[in-house]
Amino acid sequence: MNGRLAGKTALVIGAARGIGKGTAKRFVEEGANLVLADWEEEAGRASAAELGGTFIRTDISNYADAEAAVALAVATYGRLDIVVQNAGIYPWQLIEDTTPEDWDAVMAVNLRGSFNAAKAALKPMRAQQYGRILFTSSITGPHVTSPGHGHYGASKAGINGFIRSAALEFSGYGITVNGVEPGNILTEAMEEHRGPAFIADMESAIPLGRLGSARDVANAFLFLASDDASYITGTTIVVDGGQLLPEGNDFRIVPSGV
Repeated sequence: MNGRLAGKTALVIGAARGIGKGTAKRFVEEGANLVLADWEEEAGRASAAELGGTFIRTDISNYADAEAAVALAVATYGRLDIVVQNAGIYPWQLIEDTTPEDWDAVMAVNLRGSFNAAKAALKPMRAQQYGRILFTSSITGPHVTSPGHGHYGASKAGINGFIRSAALEFSGYGITVNGVEPGNILTEAMEEHRGPAFIADMESAIPLGRLGSARDVANAFLFLASDDASYITGTTIVVDGGQLLPEGNDFRIVPSGV
């Protein structure tokens, strides 16, 4: 490892498992001090113990919880350099079956949670004139969708809009704001809730022929969190194995002799 985050303090929200845990692990490998936040206390504490970080139970839809997570990072390590807001929920519901309460619940975590994380992190980052604020968006919403993702897709499209606004407003403080748009990533939740048939179908639609891993997404976050990305703000990186590229299903070209 190259120590690209040596001496930096990172707060990863939604870090108990999946993409968040993979990102936290990648940051530690590159030398970061780590605070993990998640509403799943048992899994979060286990991940923190495994990775050598500090854990705080956090409901990111609650602004006071976002402030507490930021305060813990500053109190523990003296500063806060990187925030990754990865917490999100994605219940499968057709629009006709979605209640206003269902809609609000998704927006509270995914979209208001992103605002909460950014606003809470702004104060210490502005004081030190440095920061990296990062969000897990998705290709679902900004680019593509499927039935049952009306609220989820809307929340992720909203995150992309918020990234641009925050990047502009925070630019004078030495803070960059960016996001990663994962495609289909093979996480514990994917395996638990989707099953082998869904996974195989998704793999067949991806030019690189496989679902992504949490580490694939973590590597994009690492780049954006590092000083290598110091002149990049207000944008997102798509990590989808080429899923957005084909115009139709007949896209595989097999070279002759292979």
